[in-house]
Amino acid sequence: MDLRSELLKSIWYGFTALDLERSGKVSKSQLKVLSHNLCTVLSIPHDPVALEEHFRDDDDGPVSSQGYMPYLNKYILDKVIEGSFIKENVDELCWTLTAKKNYHTDKTSSTVLPEKDAFRLWCLFNFLSEDKYPLVMVPDEVEYLLKKVCMAMSIEFNCVELEDFFSQDSVQQSGITVWVFLEMMNTGKITRGIDKSIISMAIEEVYREIVGDVLKEGYLWKKGQLRRNWKERWFTLRPSNLSYYTGEDRKDCQGNIVLDGNCCVEVLPDRDGKRCMFCLKTLSKTYEMSASDTKQRQEWTTAIQTAIRLHVEGKNSLHKDLKLKRREQREQREKRRQAKEEELQRLRALQEERERKLAELELLKEAQKQAQALLEQDEQRRRQQHEQLQRALEIQLREAEEARVSMQAEMALKEEEAEKQRKRIQELEEMQKRLEEALQQEIKARLDEEAFRLAQAGLLAEEEEKMKALMSLQEEQEEYILKTQREKQELKQEMENKSRALDEAQRQLEEVRANRHRVDQDVVAAQRKLRQASTNVKHWNVQMNRLMRPIGPGEKRPSLGSSFSSFQVPTQRDPGLRLRRRSGSEDRDEESKENVDTRASCEKRHSHTSNGDMDIP
Repeated sequence: MDLRSELLKSIWYGFTALDLERSGKVSKSQLKVLSHNLCTVLSIPHDPVALEEHFRDDDDGPVSSQGYMPYLNKYILDKVIEGSFIKENVDELCWTLTAKKNYHTDKTSSTVLPEKDAFRLWCLFNFLSEDKYPLVMVPDEVEYLLKKVCMAMSIEFNCVELEDFFSQDSVQQSGITVWVFLEMMNTGKITRGIDKSIISMAIEEVYREIVGDVLKEGYLWKKGQLRRNWKERWFTLRPSNLSYYTGEDRKDCQGNIVLDGNCCVEVLPDRDGKRCMFCLKTLSKTYEMSASDTKQRQEWTTAIQTAIRLHVEGKNSLHKDLKLKRREQREQREKRRQAKEEELQRLRALQEERERKLAELELLKEAQKQAQALLEQDEQRRRQQHEQLQRALEIQLREAEEARVSMQAEMALKEEEAEKQRKRIQELEEMQKRLEEALQQEIKARLDEEAFRLAQAGLLAEEEEKMKALMSLQEEQEEYILKTQREKQELKQEMENKSRALDEAQRQLEEVRANRHRVDQDVVAAQRKLRQASTNVKHWNVQMNRLMRPIGPGEKRPSLGSSFSSFQVPTQRDPGLRLRRRSGSEDRDEESKENVDTRASCEKRHSHTSNGDMDIP
C-alpha cells in the first residue's frame, strides 16, 4: 500500500464528512476549504484558482467524489513529496472533520475511550482496512488488531466476545466500518476491568508499531564513540534507521544510525562490567550496546536483523508486508473453500445422478412388474375366452350330432325336416368359420405376447448396461482414491529419502571439515619444521663459511677449539681440507703448495654450499 492510497483513505473520510445530505456530492466552497487545508498539512503550494478552472465548465452545483478525484490527483497528490510533511497531521485534519459528523459517544460513560485513543484506533483501522470503498475491515484483521492491543496490555484476548459481536448481524461477516468498531471498543467488552491509562498506553504502543513503523523501542546502554563511556539511551528502531534519545519522550535525539544491506549485528561477550552485549556494525562505525537481560538482547538483535532484511528486500514497512501476506492467506483460504465447495457440489451432483439412476431403475423394475402382471392378466383372459369358446363349440357339436342322428332317424319319416337339417348344417359351417377366426386371433395374441417378451428382454439389457456404467463409475472413483493414496505414499517416501540424503550429506560435510582441520594442522606443523630446517641451514652455512676461509701465506692458523670445539669436518667428503700438523722445520715451498691446495678445496666447498648440496652431519 503506497503513500497515495494511505492519503486517499483519510481524505475519503474528510470528503464524506462534508456530505451532510449523504447524496455523494459536496459544494465547491467546502471543497476549496478542504483543498486549502490539505495543501497546508501536505506542505505544498495552494492554487485557489485551480479548483474554479477545473470545474468552470460545470454548473454551480455540488461536486461528486468522482468529479473531485481528478483535481485531487493533479493539483494535490501529484505534488506530494514523501518525507516533506507529517502524515499524522493529515490524519488529524480528516479525523476532525469526520468525527464531528459520525463519532457520537456518551461522555458520562466510564468505558468511552478518550479522543486521542479514538483517533489512533481510527488510524489503525485505516491502515488495516481493505482497499475498497466504503472502507471496511474484515473480521480477521479486527481480531489481529484486538490481539495486538490485548498483548500490549498483557492480557489474554477473549475470542467469544468478538464472535458474539459478529454473530449478531450477518452483514458484518464481510467486514465492519470504523464507527461500528469504535462503538464496540466503547462498550468496554474487550477492555472490561482495565484502567484507562493502561488502555491508552497499549493503543499508543500498537499505533507506533503499526502506523509509525516502529519495530522495537526501549532503553539500552550505549558505549560512546569518543569518550568510550556507557550511557543509557532510549532507542527507537524503524525499518530504515535506529535512533536514540536521552529519554522515552523522544524530544532530544542524540543520534541516528542508518540501516542498509552492509550492516550486521553480532553478539559480544561480557566485558567492562556490562552484560548481554551486542554490536551493530556499519561501513564506517561499530556501535556497542548492552541490554538488560538475554531475552531483551535476543529481541533487539532479531528486530535489527528484520529491519536490515526489509531494507535489502526493498520494503519500507513490516506491517504492510504482513498485511499483504495475511490478505494472500485469506485469498488462498477462500480459493480452497471455493474449490472444496465445488468438489462437494460435484459430489452432490454425482450422488443425485446416482440416486436418479437408481430411481429410474426402480421405475423400470416397477414397469416391468406391471407389464408382467398385464401379460398374465391378458393370458388368463385369453385362456378363459378360449375355454368358453371350446365349451360352446363342444355343446354345439353335441347338439349337431344329436340333430344329425335325429335327422337320420327321421329322414325317412320327415322329408320336410331335411331341408331344415341342411340349413342347420350351413349354420354349423358358419360357426366353424367363426371358430377358425377365433383360432387366428389366438395365434395373433400369442405373437403379441412374444413381442412383449422381446421388449421386456430389451429393457432388461438396457438395465444391465446402466448397471455396468454405474459400476464403472464406482471403479473409477475407487481407482482415483487409490491413486491419490499411492501418490501420498510416494511423496512421503521421497521426503524420507531426501531427509536421509540430507543427513548423509551433513555427515560427509562434518567428515570433510574434520579432515580439513587435520590437514591444516599437518600443514602448520610442516611449515614450522620447514622454517626450523631453513634456520638450521642458514646457521650451518654461516659456520661453514667462517670455517672454510682460506689461509694466506705467513698467516697464523686460528684456534678452533674455543668456538667450534665440537665441530668436525668429515675428511671423506672434503679430502682437500686436511689439518696437517707438521714441524716448523719444513721448507716454505711445501707449505706454499699445501696452502694453494687448501685454497682450491675451500673454493670448491664454498661452491657446493652455495648450491645447497653440502651434507651436514
